[in-house]
Amino acid sequence: MKWQGINEFVAVAETQSFSLAAKNLNISTAQVSRQISALEKRLKVKLFYRTTRKVSLTQEAQLFYQHCRHLLDSLDTAEQAITNLQSSPQGKIKLTVPVTYGEQKILPLVNDFVALHNEIEVTTELTNHRVDLIDGGFDIAIRLGQLQDSTLIAKRLSQRFNYVCATEDYLQTHGQPHSLSELKHHNCLLGTRDYWRFIEQGKEKAVRVKGNLRCNSGLSLVDAALKNIGIVQLPDYYVQAYIESGQLMRILDQFREPAEGIWAVYPQNRYMSPKIRLLIDHLAKYLQ
Repeated sequence: MKWQGINEFVAVAETQSFSLAAKNLNISTAQVSRQISALEKRLKVKLFYRTTRKVSLTQEAQLFYQHCRHLLDSLDTAEQAITNLQSSPQGKIKLTVPVTYGEQKILPLVNDFVALHNEIEVTTELTNHRVDLIDGGFDIAIRLGQLQDSTLIAKRLSQRFNYVCATEDYLQTHGQPHSLSELKHHNCLLGTRDYWRFIEQGKEKAVRVKGNLRCNSGLSLVDAALKNIGIVQLPDYYVQAYIESGQLMRILDQFREPAEGIWAVYPQNRYMSPKIRLLIDHLAKYLQ
C-alpha cells in the first residue's frame, strides 16, 4: 500500500504536469489524479498547488520528492543488478568530452573500446561548455582541472600540467623571464582568460598578462608560439611533443602549479551499470 501513488507523484513532480506525467507513465490523467488525491489523503498533506496553467510542489512535497526519488532510483538499481548478472555489457553510452583533449586522448580510446565491445554503442559529444549531465541525458562527462559540481561522483583518470613555453629564438631575442614580474615585459599569447596561474611561495597566484594575440584555440596558440610570436601557457597535451623535440622551451618551471586532475564524472543517482564501469576502467587504464 505504501508504494501506491509514488510513481505518479514523482512523475508529476518532475514534469509539473498531470497530463505529461500520465503520458510518461502510459496511463490516463484521471488515474494520475486519483492516485495523487489518495496519496494526499493518506499522508494528510497537500502535495501540489494546481491552477489551469501551472502545477507546483508544496514545501512538504519538495521534501517528500527527495526521498521518493531516492527510493525509485534504488529500486531501479536493484532490478538492474539482477539483470546484469544474466547478461554481458551492452546498450548505449552517451559521453561528453572537451574538444581538443577529446580528439587527442579520449576518442582513440573510445574507438578501441567499441572495437572490443561491439554490443555497446557510444555517442560522444565534443564541447568545451560544461553541460548539465541530467538535462543532456549524458552518462559520463570527462572534465579537466578542478571540479565544481559536488552533486556528481568523480573518478580520477589521469593528470595534466600547465607549462609556460616559448621558442629558443624568441627567448634569445627578447630575453628569458626568471620571475613572474618579468612577464609584463613579454608578449603573452592569450586564450579565454587574461591571467595565468602559478604557485609562488606556496600560494596560488594569478598573474595578469598582455599580448597582441588572443584566441580560444590552444592549437592556434601553439602555432603562434612556434612562429616566435610570444610566450604561451598551455596544458601538456598541447605542447609536450614540441618540448620533447626541442621546438619549445619550458620556462618558469619553479612557479608551475601542481598537476590537475582529469576526471570521469557521472550523476550520483545514475546506476553504475557494467557498461559504464567498463568504459571508465578502460579510460583509466590507458590514460594512466
